[in-house]
Amino acid sequence: MTSHSAELPSQGVTLDGDLAVPPGARGVVLFAHGSGSSRLSPRNRAVAEGLRRAGFATLLMDLLTRAEEREDTATAALRFDIALLAGRLADAVDWVGGHPDTSGLPVGLFGASTGAAAALTAAAERPDSVRAVVSRGGRPDLAGDALPRVGVPVLLIVGGTDETVLDLNRQAAMHLPGAHRVHVVGGATHLFPEPGALEEVTRAAADWFQEHLAVRG
Repeated sequence: MTSHSAELPSQGVTLDGDLAVPPGARGVVLFAHGSGSSRLSPRNRAVAEGLRRAGFATLLMDLLTRAEEREDTATAALRFDIALLAGRLADAVDWVGGHPDTSGLPVGLFGASTGAAAALTAAAERPDSVRAVVSRGGRPDLAGDALPRVGVPVLLIVGGTDETVLDLNRQAAMHLPGAHRVHVVGGATHLFPEPGALEEVTRAAADWFQEHLAVRG
């Protein structure tokens, strides 16, 4: 396993990231965290570990600088700026495409909460680079006009008792033109803390990326 910290330039700022590449990686998955979170999200890191076991490189990154995080903590103004977050994620897609450890690998995106909207918007902005998207407890509705431009396969994972978000995901799915599925984790709430819930999220995401992203041997 090759693992190291990364500095990702984007829109005049530098973002912190953690890149990990297992031997013989079959693709690379970039993570977009949700509102009020960061690359240190324990849930995203748990999913990322499972994806690495499945043979995928992962990039967990902060979408905001430390100064911006402090501003957002006080005002919550940036966490819903989907255009800003998606632009930075799109720059990260370009970055992994040029990095020697990940160049040539197919790219997938994994977004949580508002990060799912950023991932879908970035997929629409990088149609020649992004191959698949997975959302966990996401707000794909916040991607707005980008949804009909997302041509890659999309998996929307939602907790079965997260009723409002589940309804928003089902409505958003109707605007996706490509292959897509809503995967409901029975009995799970928004953050999937229930026993076995996050493990099901990881399995579903790994299966989706294996089907739609992985380099064939």
